[in-house]
Amino acid sequence: MQRQIFDSEHAGFREMVRAFIDKEIAPHHAAWESAGIVDREVWTKAGAQGLLGFEIDEAYGGGGQADFRYNAILDEEMARAGATGVGYSLQNDVVAPYLVRLLNDEQKQRWLPGVCSGEIITAIAMTEPAAGSDLQGIKTTALKDGGDYVVNGQKTFITNGIHSDIVIVVARTDPEAGHKGISLLMVERGMPGFERGRNLDKMGLKAQDTAELFFSDVRVPKANLLGEEGQGFIYLMQNLPQERLSIAVSAVASAEWALEVTVAYCKEREAFGRPIGTFQNSRFALAEMATEVEIARVFVDRCITEHNAGNLSPSDAAMAKWWTTELQKKVIDRCVQLHGGYGYMLEYPIAKAYLDCRIQTIYGGTTEIMKEIVGRSLGV
Repeated sequence: MQRQIFDSEHAGFREMVRAFIDKEIAPHHAAWESAGIVDREVWTKAGAQGLLGFEIDEAYGGGGQADFRYNAILDEEMARAGATGVGYSLQNDVVAPYLVRLLNDEQKQRWLPGVCSGEIITAIAMTEPAAGSDLQGIKTTALKDGGDYVVNGQKTFITNGIHSDIVIVVARTDPEAGHKGISLLMVERGMPGFERGRNLDKMGLKAQDTAELFFSDVRVPKANLLGEEGQGFIYLMQNLPQERLSIAVSAVASAEWALEVTVAYCKEREAFGRPIGTFQNSRFALAEMATEVEIARVFVDRCITEHNAGNLSPSDAAMAKWWTTELQKKVIDRCVQLHGGYGYMLEYPIAKAYLDCRIQTIYGGTTEIMKEIVGRSLGV
């Protein structure tokens, strides 16, 4: 089915993204996976190519585009290439909306040019060892002391955690005020007391730096407050739908890729004197996956359209996130099965995809939390 949401300009952008990935990412990704981290140079190369800061004003080096379709194209092509180590989507889809909407003029001058050029890598620190999807359970504090906030606490599972130069830290500025006491602070590399722990050893996403972060009496000037004090929880709720849509976009693209390579494998691999794709079981499995993936694609494209129009609801984003990531997991599992023993070998991309996709139903809000959001939207 022909997709209807892109025009010729988007098609040209997609070609450019594919060429960039082929030249700057694909040849190096295996080495980055062995190292557990990508080279920082791939960030400045992306900035020079205009792949960072799509919605940031051109005056700061951004694209000046509020069109999420560009984000989606980059996410899709990275997913199709298995380029799971480079955290562009975290910077573009998750962090950038906070910066565009909440930075004051002085802060924009300080940080946005570097974000767009790739010289500044960003992260957002929500999750703690004892607080994941329940953001109201965070314990990290940022208490006023003169002209500073003094930050104490710990974060974990932070994407871009090792490379990050600026981290949006979710902290309690008023421990007695519940969700109204949560604020966002911009913590910068080199601030005394800000330390990075391990680059965590994960099941998949081996090239992506995912770290623990520690804050011990870190003095953060009030000039680094993001938005208004006490409004952090509201800001998080406003921006989570785009993060979840971004995950859904990547999940569908990954499932489409897995199906594509498996169809090709089933045409070539023979058993009992004929291609395995000619057996009814294989054809039915492929037919079921093709149908489910196509339906998911139509829904996600509709969500992209609604998001561009400013109409994507938290429940719709939750539907998209949980359905597509669970589907991705199911599709890739079935594709491994159709590959037989070769599907278990990491030299085959489908095996790596199996490991990489498992996190998708967890980060950005677990499937269970997504269902809770949808259920509440129904009034139950």
